[in-house]
Amino acid sequence: MNNIEDTRPVFVIGHKNPDTDSICAAITYANLKNKAFGGNYIACRAGHLNEETQFVLSHFGVDVPAYIKDVRTQVRDMEIRRLDGVTSDLSLKNAWAKMRDADVVTLCATEGDKLTGIVTTNDIVETYMDVIDPHILSQAKTSYKNIVETLDGELIVGNIQDSLESGKVVIAAASPEMMENVIEKGDIVILGNRYETQLCAIELEASCIIVCEGAEVTRTIKSQAAEHGTRIITTPHDTFVVARLINQSMPIDYIMKKDNLATFYMDDFIEDIQEVMASMRHRYFPVLDKNDNYIGMISRRNFLGAHKKQMILVDHNEKNQAVNGADSADILEIIDHHRLRTIETSGPVFFRDQPLGSTCTIIYLMYKEYGVEIDPKTAGLLLAAILSDTLMFRSPTCTQVDRNAGEELSKIAQIDYEEFAKEMFHAGSNLSGKSASEILHQDFKKFTVDDLTIGIGQINSMSSEELVEIKSRIEPELKDVTGDDGLDMIFFMLTNIIDESSEIIFSGNKALHTINSAFGLSAEGNSVVLPGVVSRKKQLLPAIVEAMQQ
Repeated sequence: MNNIEDTRPVFVIGHKNPDTDSICAAITYANLKNKAFGGNYIACRAGHLNEETQFVLSHFGVDVPAYIKDVRTQVRDMEIRRLDGVTSDLSLKNAWAKMRDADVVTLCATEGDKLTGIVTTNDIVETYMDVIDPHILSQAKTSYKNIVETLDGELIVGNIQDSLESGKVVIAAASPEMMENVIEKGDIVILGNRYETQLCAIELEASCIIVCEGAEVTRTIKSQAAEHGTRIITTPHDTFVVARLINQSMPIDYIMKKDNLATFYMDDFIEDIQEVMASMRHRYFPVLDKNDNYIGMISRRNFLGAHKKQMILVDHNEKNQAVNGADSADILEIIDHHRLRTIETSGPVFFRDQPLGSTCTIIYLMYKEYGVEIDPKTAGLLLAAILSDTLMFRSPTCTQVDRNAGEELSKIAQIDYEEFAKEMFHAGSNLSGKSASEILHQDFKKFTVDDLTIGIGQINSMSSEELVEIKSRIEPELKDVTGDDGLDMIFFMLTNIIDESSEIIFSGNKALHTINSAFGLSAEGNSVVLPGVVSRKKQLLPAIVEAMQQ
């Protein structure tokens, strides 16, 4: 039997504002883990895809990974008590028995898959101990089926599907003469084997007589009962036991809570529901799915066994680039090719960080190391990521290992990588349908340097005309984005792949001073052109960090 840990999903996910390397790394590494180790590794994304990545996935016929906005622990990560819902006509006696057998103090009533109410042991006890109204069974519209089951009896005259509509419960302990002043039309009469008492109750139009101690009922009484519309129930119990049990036949619908129910959804975060649970006196709470269908129940003690989400981070290792809630997840591995600003983990992890041009180059090497065959579709994804991150092998981050990997992968995928790269970069720079803010955030990362936060975005194009048009759209928005994102400075790279240069536009208090110090310039305004600078990771970021730290 598989251990439960083996079946829990492990989310393989890249950084926010994912680029092609981030998405392809998640897909191909999840595939590698599933093939090499088995398990349930799922490729995910922490943001929306840019045009370049959409082109790549569409080109190779690969589904877009699932979007995960937050990986904090949710109700779905708790041990949910999958106790079936009950119908609202269930008797109190049967409800109590179900709670006892399941070792719970709450039952959820459902109609189809929809929650209609909850009943607790306290509700049952309070009803049993506090209610003395003899009319309660008829007020609750109790079915004769419930009464028969509760008394371990048998209905020998009448329709068991009928329900009480009126009347009270009466014990026929006096003489027939006295009973004439007590029994009213529609009453349920508990009695023994005395013929004259049975007949008196029938003639007074009782709705039902309950004959105790398994006493025989004569043919005449049955005939009279049928004629007067009186039902007859026989039970092996004596009068005392019947009187004690009969109120337990009423349906839970009469006492259960139906309004303002405290319910939780599978996607609720447990840190958000703790306060609600603490403020309520009952111990179990219904859980619903996104369609409001009943799933099961949770209790306060289920918090102790809640499983953190399991994750593998690819193409990043900084907290401010990670999906929301990553610090509360169980991070198992990190596969990256950036500087070390490692996110804090709760335990030791498998960490692989190599100075290569692409995370997918590392993953390509791992396919080789584990002896897992690379199929053409996987090869295409790995190749696309390497071409993207190395700017078709032009970036200073590109190594001979990246180039060798790209050339071998192009053969497996049967792709002319130069033609494919041109199509891919053109798709990535075609931003006609996007707002300025969306363009700015398309390939955007935040970095923390000492106590300052900076943002660096980048657009690559093989057309200088496209870059001029993009600049005209985003330049007026830089200042607003700096404030909205809580940044001290923002830098945006407009990279010309053919010319192997970038124009940097920027905003922020010390942005001009920082860029001048970083590259020994004396520029003015809000933009500079940097020949030979095409890499955010290896050229722009290190220079800016050094200038800020000085």
